[in-house]
Amino acid sequence: MKTPLRVLIVEDSEDDAELLVRELRRGGYDVSFGRVEKAEAMLVAIENQQWDVVLCDYSLPHFSGTDALLLLRAKNLDTPFIYVSGTIGEETAVAALKQGAQDYIMKGNLKRLLPAIQRELKESEQRREKVQLERQLRLLERFEAIGRLAGGIAHDFNNVIAAILGWAELGEDQAPADSQLQENFRRIRTEAERAARLTGQLLAFARREVLQPEKIDLNESISEILAFLQSGIGGGIELESVLDPDLHVIQADLTQIGQVIMNLCINAKDAMPSGGRLLIRTKNVEISEDFCRRHSHAHPGNHVVLEISDTGIGMDTATLDHIFEPFFTTKKPGKGTGLGLAIVYGIVKQHDGFMDVHTEPGRGTTFQVYFPATTGVPAERNSHKPQMSLIGSETVLVAEDHEGLRELIEKVLNAHGYKTIIADNGESAVQLFKENFEKIQIVILDVIMPVLNGPDAYDRISAIRPGVPAIFTTGHTAEEASLSSRLGGEPIFLQKPYAPHTLNQIVRSTLDRERQRNSAADSLTLRLDDRGFLTGT
Repeated sequence: MKTPLRVLIVEDSEDDAELLVRELRRGGYDVSFGRVEKAEAMLVAIENQQWDVVLCDYSLPHFSGTDALLLLRAKNLDTPFIYVSGTIGEETAVAALKQGAQDYIMKGNLKRLLPAIQRELKESEQRREKVQLERQLRLLERFEAIGRLAGGIAHDFNNVIAAILGWAELGEDQAPADSQLQENFRRIRTEAERAARLTGQLLAFARREVLQPEKIDLNESISEILAFLQSGIGGGIELESVLDPDLHVIQADLTQIGQVIMNLCINAKDAMPSGGRLLIRTKNVEISEDFCRRHSHAHPGNHVVLEISDTGIGMDTATLDHIFEPFFTTKKPGKGTGLGLAIVYGIVKQHDGFMDVHTEPGRGTTFQVYFPATTGVPAERNSHKPQMSLIGSETVLVAEDHEGLRELIEKVLNAHGYKTIIADNGESAVQLFKENFEKIQIVILDVIMPVLNGPDAYDRISAIRPGVPAIFTTGHTAEEASLSSRLGGEPIFLQKPYAPHTLNQIVRSTLDRERQRNSAADSLTLRLDDRGFLTGT
């Protein structure tokens, strides 16, 4: 199969141009070409079409090769430029190379044409790859800086929102039924929940949400969302899916993956205001070292690819450079927050995946999302769990530096029968635990606190009484893996902002699980077997 080659020939002689085309076709190229001999015609040619190489005579009746080269470079195009002339001398050729031409070839010696074309096409591809890698690096650095800012803002907001949300829920429960006061509290809670979703979206971009990973079948998640999209995506859009029946399993947070699929599909729908085709595809791929060299964000190994394509308006390079930034949008005011693709970016990165985007104005867009593949079978979906009592009588040590949230936690736990000991930082929590370690059954520690953070405080608490159950609250970090490794076992995280009933559920379930574990240990009896070895029953 011949290699396609788009050639712009700057030449006043049709016969000489035909000789060049014939030589290229003899060398195995499927040549499409344009011939120009004036500056105006060349300008139109390079503005309306992309060219793989420019072949230029040095001397033309109305135009010079030097002018042609300067015109090309003035458009910031690095297209390979090769002089093919019968009049150029050695000194002139050297000067031409210094001006930015890639090579010069004598018309009487066209045997150098094919090797020169092959070399320059290869070097041009290498230059493009280098520019792409540099662009990817700049984008990653910018996203990291924006992510740190977004994460810090979300952390501070979450403390405030958690307090507002909690007090509003308490007020709604305590207000007279169907009263205006109860309705006011309900509206406050609704607005706080909207604010919580916004900070959650910022945390998703900043990759600081606490994940609940499990082995999932991506095809199953897509099929569930397709049922919703079929009825809600609107007329004029043809929805199609091509799902690999042998797709590998991925380790991921089911809810977060659903957000990725939904946000990309909504983005594709919005890119086709006059209708079009939306294609969802899945497949298995193995990423090679060579692929990683060309994509700085990739890493080798088996991956599952989610591909979502549309036939919409597409994007130019300037837009593409900003699409993953929070609050960047090309939509009209009120038509979008600009967080959809930012959320997708953050979730994918937090799952150790990466993305590729292929787009062109007027020709649609394709998002390819790569997730590391794993082995095993998908986890079973949780069935409805029986209701449990949230009432308790245990003593809880609470360490929280935000005053409003600290007071709310104390009030909520006390209202459900718990006794509370309250600290406003990690150092104070350790001291209070020393003084009351015999009666404290569980500790609730904010991850980030002044003086001493939650994990460090728990290290010192565990040294006093090993194994005391703990719940870590956070509005900022998702470093579950590192904390799990450091603290041992499976630390329990409660993501801010949380509702009072969520706090009660996690406290009660943690205490009940600890009680069951202790009961199992107490029922273990030791005896000597027939061989004289100690065994447990």
